[in-house]
Amino acid sequence: MYAIFDCDNCYVSCERVFRPDLVGRPVVVLSNNDGCVVARSREAKAMGVKEGTPFYQLAQLFPGADITAFSSNYELYGDLTLRVMNIIRDSAPAFFRYSIDEAFVTLKDMPSDFNYKQWGENLSKRILKWTGMPVSVGIAPTKTLAKCADRYAKDYPGYRKCCVIDTDEKRVKALQGFPVGRVWGIGRRSQARLEEIGVKTAYDFTMKPRPWVRRLFHLPGERTYLELLGEDCVPNEEMSAKKTICTSRSFPGMIADFTTLRTHVTNDAVRCSEKLRQQHSACALVSVFIDSNHFRDDLPQYGGWGSVPLLTPANDVQTVVQAAHDALQKIYREGIQYKRAGVVVSELCSDGEIQTDLFDYDADEYAKRRRLSAAVDRINRINGRETIVLGSQQYTAPQGKGKAGSFRDAIKHDFRSGNYTTRWQDLLRLE
Repeated sequence: MYAIFDCDNCYVSCERVFRPDLVGRPVVVLSNNDGCVVARSREAKAMGVKEGTPFYQLAQLFPGADITAFSSNYELYGDLTLRVMNIIRDSAPAFFRYSIDEAFVTLKDMPSDFNYKQWGENLSKRILKWTGMPVSVGIAPTKTLAKCADRYAKDYPGYRKCCVIDTDEKRVKALQGFPVGRVWGIGRRSQARLEEIGVKTAYDFTMKPRPWVRRLFHLPGERTYLELLGEDCVPNEEMSAKKTICTSRSFPGMIADFTTLRTHVTNDAVRCSEKLRQQHSACALVSVFIDSNHFRDDLPQYGGWGSVPLLTPANDVQTVVQAAHDALQKIYREGIQYKRAGVVVSELCSDGEIQTDLFDYDADEYAKRRRLSAAVDRINRINGRETIVLGSQQYTAPQGKGKAGSFRDAIKHDFRSGNYTTRWQDLLRLE
């Protein structure tokens, strides 16, 4: 049996932990630069707020509505969800994290009289009590069925935050009421194709012949089909670590000079290296992309992509940032107003199984850089992100006693909440 734990409306729930007055009220979380809605509370969804709605349109679309908006605060969300994951990890036989707010648990070798339903309910209650985060649990013989069960637990209060599919009768009943477009592994294009031929529910999909599924949707679609039939065939190792990591963002305005653009790329590269170390991976290829504003027909247009291979895979911040700088140098063009940039690290491998290059490997230097990155990670984890940064990130000095400095990367976040759990200066004060 597998269990999936999924934080309900994750970003909104993180904000409500420190704003309990917002429980039961419409809340949205915005993308970088306060551009559009990326997360909604149940109340906001019920009002008709759509994901992707530009923030400036909310007042026009919902006049007089009392909608609370927050700028995205990924440092807060990352820390709170990590606390949730640690509770799950300590309470389960085998655990692997799937995303920032989801985790799979393998429940094997459990006693014959083990009560999955009670276990899931109790753990959901414990997480809510210890962290303030509401979590739904789906339990089933396959990961895809567990995702279906989780959706029922999330949407129907009668399940008390935990739905279990442990018999074929329950499986059939669950799939008969489950829209095919919401099945994990079926994208929008496949959904449209299936609905055109009358496949509306997950159960309809399982009634098709296996050769037909293989011919139209190839191996990924066949895996989903078999999982819905109760056959476990999605390997755990495919879920445990990302194969490619990307960090990118659009700028509030536009940037033309190389120095400012390099600062943005540096910040993105630093975050990529942090993510690599978090999942114990190293990369062999660092790529950078930059793009102009294609909505400005009056300006010259350009988009560039450059890559730098690493002869010895690495995840330390200095190596990744230097490779990103070299890639940017290759593709930068003067006279272009840039609107977006990003860094992609790929060709990943485990940081414990690195194949070194005979001529490009200095064991002492490599070990020193890994120790330095580990020390920086530890200090930033204890004292708050960006306590220690690279000089090329252009960190500005604190303005006045007790005030934190910030990056000059011009990211708009007018409605950002405090980093209550990771920065001493943001601790809540009761007056």
